[in-house]
Amino acid sequence: MKVAIIKYNAGNIYSVVHALKRLGVDPILTDDAAEIHAADKVLFPGQGEASQAMSYLRNHHLDEVIRSLQQPVLGICIGQQLMCRHSEEGDTDCLGIFPIDVKRFRPTRHEDKVPHMGWNSIDVNCKKDEETCDVLFNGLQNNSFVYFVHSFYVPECAFTTALTGYIQPFSAALHKDNFYATQFHPEKSGAVGEQILKNFLAL
Repeated sequence: MKVAIIKYNAGNIYSVVHALKRLGVDPILTDDAAEIHAADKVLFPGQGEASQAMSYLRNHHLDEVIRSLQQPVLGICIGQQLMCRHSEEGDTDCLGIFPIDVKRFRPTRHEDKVPHMGWNSIDVNCKKDEETCDVLFNGLQNNSFVYFVHSFYVPECAFTTALTGYIQPFSAALHKDNFYATQFHPEKSGAVGEQILKNFLAL
């Protein structure tokens, strides 16, 4: 299986590389359109600032590449946010795969710290019209804990497959067609994150 990780100006990409290698997958890290299109699975991870990331993607035509992908794609952290329509971070127009806008956390209490950083649980039973969870969470118990680092969030929407509460409920994961995304870092989330990556690779 050929797995590509999209290379752009975002941090934390190499931790995803190492996580996949622990699962026996040797991914390629690339910004080449042909290599990305030829991959069986594509990951779009990273930490960074939305406007700078989108500028890089547009300048390298990676925005068009990502929108056109037909194979399973997994966005992680800022990857999830960039898959949305618009971000309050830098007043940035994003990829528009998920027609929802990214918001900034606005603390309402002294103890509400931003960024939201650390372990938090995910409610994977949030799709009220379905009895089963999204395939990304196969084999996991509800309210499993995963690792977050972010100052912006995706509100709950029709594409939400997991919810987390911090200041207010927000989308911990999204799914639309072949596009999957997590706000949390599966590569830093221990056995739970490992199972999520396995489930994605098995799609």
